[in-house]
Formats: sequence, C-alpha cells, structure tokens
Amino acid sequence: MFEFDALTDQQAKIKVIGVGGAGGNAINRMIASGLNGVEFVAINTDAQDLENNKAEIKIQIGKNLTKGLGAGAKADIGRAAIESEKESVANILEGADMVFVTAGLGGGTGTGASPVVAQIARELNALTVGVVTKPFNFEGPKRKNRASSGLEELQKNCDTLIAIPNQKLLSIVDKSTTVVDAFRIADSILFEATRGISDLINVHGLINLDFADVNTIMREMGEAIMGTGVASGEERAVLASQQAISSPLLEEVNISGAQGVLVNITGGDDLTLMEVDEATSIIFEEAGQDANIIFGAVIDPAMTDEIRVTVIATGFGKFIPAGKRTENLEDDIPTEREIEVINVRNTFNL
Repeated sequence: MFEFDALTDQQAKIKVIGVGGAGGNAINRMIASGLNGVEFVAINTDAQDLENNKAEIKIQIGKNLTKGLGAGAKADIGRAAIESEKESVANILEGADMVFVTAGLGGGTGTGASPVVAQIARELNALTVGVVTKPFNFEGPKRKNRASSGLEELQKNCDTLIAIPNQKLLSIVDKSTTVVDAFRIADSILFEATRGISDLINVHGLINLDFADVNTIMREMGEAIMGTGVASGEERAVLASQQAISSPLLEEVNISGAQGVLVNITGGDDLTLMEVDEATSIIFEEAGQDANIIFGAVIDPAMTDEIRVTVIATGFGKFIPAGKRTENLEDDIPTEREIEVINVRNTFNL
C-alpha cells in the first residue's frame, strides 16, 4: 500500500475569470454549484449579459467600441475591447497565486479577449490555467476557424491549457439531448475542470495538497487533458479511476504520455484510505514511472455512496516562452490536440 502524507494548505489566492458569454455562464454555474475558496470575475462586452452575471467583480470592456453590445462574433473586436481595460484587469488580478481563464472559443469576446487576460495573469507571475471549449460542428466552419486561431493565441499565454471539444460530447449523450442541454453540459465541464484543481488546494480533505504541488505539475506545461469518472457501490474507487483514464473519448490520447498528472479523489464521509490507494494505484500504473504524479482526497458530504475521480494530465506540449519561439524551434512548438472529457454521462446523470 502507498503511504500518504497530509499536506498543509497554504491558502493560495485563486481567481476564476470568465471571459465572454460562455465564460460568464460557466462562472454562474460554478457559483450555483457552490465552488468555494475562489474569487470570481466576469469580463464581457455585453452589458446586459454582464449585469445578469453572479460574479462579485464585473468588468465591462469596449464600452465605446461596442456600445454595451457584444463583439459581433469578431475576435479582433474582442481583443481591441480588452486592450483599453488592461490596467483594470491587472489591478484585479494583482496578488493572485493562480488564475483560471475560462471561455468558449469561436465567438468574439471570449476568443479575442481571453488570450490578453491570460497574458496579464502570467506577467503578474500567477499560475495561469486556461479552461475553454471549442464549438460544436453545428455552429459552423467560421466559428470553428475563429476558435482554432484563438486557441493558438491562448496557448502562448497559459501555463496549462485544457481545451474541450464540444463536438465530442455528442458521442456520449442521448439523441434526445436538446441544444440547450448540450450547452449546459459544456458549461458544466468547464466547472468540473476548475473544481477538480481548486478543490485540492482549498477544500479540507483526507489528503490535502498545497499550492506548490499544483504549481509543479502545471507551471509552463502547455497542453493538458482532463478525465472524470464517477461510480458507486462495490469497487467504486476502481471503476471511477478506470472511467477517468479509459473512456472511448480519449481515442489516441492517454495519460501515459503526460509529464505531470494531478489527481483529485472526492467522496463522502465514508471514503476510505484503502479506496484512495486502489484509485491511485490504477492511475500510477497507467501514467508510468516517468510522470510526476500528485494527488489529493477531498471529502464532500453531499456525495452519498459515490466516488468521483478527476485526472488532469499535463505536459503534452510544454510551454515555450515567446522570446524563444524561432523557426528553428518549430518542431518543438505544441500542436493542437483534441482535449477530451471522460464519462460525461455518469458525471452529469445523463
């Protein structure tokens, strides 16, 4: 059996920045779901959408440019809008140890402004994690192309980037799933990715991590993949771990190629140390000896007879500082991967 050391929470300051409409929706879901220990900031060009957001801090960008309306699906407008508010954003992000930048790529504000927000956070030396979605196919090729361009820009400015292709969700939901529910699920996955990381630092549990551990796994690590599994009953720890690393959605991407792996095991008051050992053993075996693996176990009394395992695998394309990006390094620059989400059906009771 593995030996576990209880680690001390260092009270890291974590801020979650929702950029654009989808980013704002994700923040609303995080707040409604009770994500604690983080500060929420909503950034948008759309004044009405911003007014309805539940974040404690709101920044309207591009007031003179868009007159309180959206960016009209124009990423250049979204970028121009944030440029005039860079100082305001920097003041709000000042002092943060970790910044999540969440957005839906393909539109105007999220696509254009999120890379600038990430750049500001990194310049302030905050651990900067992008958690974004890419469009469904039914949203059209133009939106998909904008998303690809935005993803490339965002990747340059994030320590770790988790990009979730919404289209992949269609392979694991019922044919009767409505468009509204499809976008709701996409918002929920942004929440799951953020919670899976922040809870390890902020939520008291059986095994806690400090910010330094998370920083080691995620600083300048480039592309990442996320997997979540939920199981109940006998062998729940084993089943949840297997779901988190072996869904058909992973296709040719798996955690065995990762340089770092962050594992969150969440269960109710009945979560046992033996179950933690069983869950981590499966992940350790899959990741291999070369991966740097850290994990924590979180207690959530609301999880009755269930265990949730979230895996964040990093380092598939390590970050290359902008000043070192040359043509000679072209082969080393990360290429776009399809970043998958495991077992959405189980996680969201579909």
